Amino acid sequence: MKFTLFSALALGFLFGASSATPRPPASPSELDLIAGQHVIYSYNTSDPPEELLRLTRAGLVGGVLLYDLHINAGTPAKMGELLAAYRASPARRLLRSKYGRDTSLLIMTNQEGGTIFKPIKDYGPDQTAREVGAAANPRAAGTQAGKEASQALKAYNINVNLAPVMGVYRKPGNFLDFYGRSYGTTAKQVIDAAVPFVKAQRERDILVTIKHFPGLGAAEVEQNTDLAPVTLNVPLKELRTVDTATFAAAIRSGVDMVMPSWAIYPAVDDMPAGLSEKWMKRELRGRFGFRGVTITEAMEAGSIVPYGDIKARAKLAFKAGNDLILASQLNVTEGVEIRQTLVDAVKSGEINRRDFDEATRRIVELRSRAWN
Repeated sequence: MKFTLFSALALGFLFGASSATPRPPASPSELDLIAGQHVIYSYNTSDPPEELLRLTRAGLVGGVLLYDLHINAGTPAKMGELLAAYRASPARRLLRSKYGRDTSLLIMTNQEGGTIFKPIKDYGPDQTAREVGAAANPRAAGTQAGKEASQALKAYNINVNLAPVMGVYRKPGNFLDFYGRSYGTTAKQVIDAAVPFVKAQRERDILVTIKHFPGLGAAEVEQNTDLAPVTLNVPLKELRTVDTATFAAAIRSGVDMVMPSWAIYPAVDDMPAGLSEKWMKRELRGRFGFRGVTITEAMEAGSIVPYGDIKARAKLAFKAGNDLILASQLNVTEGVEIRQTLVDAVKSGEINRRDFDEATRRIVELRSRAWN
């Protein structure tokens, strides 16, 4: 996902955003509370709406995604209100009782760098990923960019960065390079700049997400998974030696979260990577040994519309191996619907309870390390 306000609004228009948000249950069950921790919400006003605050106080929200729309002088205080709402919620008390850890709400944005993919405009990094990767000393440039991103996030009470992009772009002007979002045309170039970017943020207690596994570097400029299905016919050897090599290096170095791509890679599976157990479980968890939290791209993206309504997609995503489901349509109702879907699927046995509990454990461990 591109995480721009334009794409969010476009997705809401194309795929039916609604503003009617159900009230939370009067007395949420334990399963309601835990399912809520698996869902990341967003909203269509500059400040968090009362519906979202109410759901957070009730313990039914795992986190929020912020776009450019939400970043203003009042954002730090407004995020403080959300954090306080979660701290007073029964979900926090439940997780502390069950897992022995204190947890914070996840507040995330996409502070990659440059001018387009940088919601917090008054902070860095000012350089795009491509400029960082092309620096005389990409490691130093990556470290500096990570420091600047951390400063930006902390200034706005944000604890998760949905960056960096780990894709290796194949040619100038393609999908990742069009806005300078890739660090280079070789795995080494990307690793040399991106891994220091990750480390610098983690050293400052920012939770970092690498994306879009296994990589979008081969996508043409028009192959936008936000809008339509995308198939990348990359040979398996190339996927191994180029695309996933960057993710493997970041995972070895240490990373908190991984976001999969919604593209299809026929060399491994005929399902989008984020809906594929082969990619999420066999490759990411198995081959690369990732033990952290996985988070989907936008659940309303055009690339996965062929796989059913939002309920069907959410279940497919969770069963494939995604711990957090991103309801990023600027629509609080979408998050509510996904939470209710997870509850129903666990009750019916469609989602394996052991898998659900393991995913919850990973989320709790992650959130126990959030700086705010």
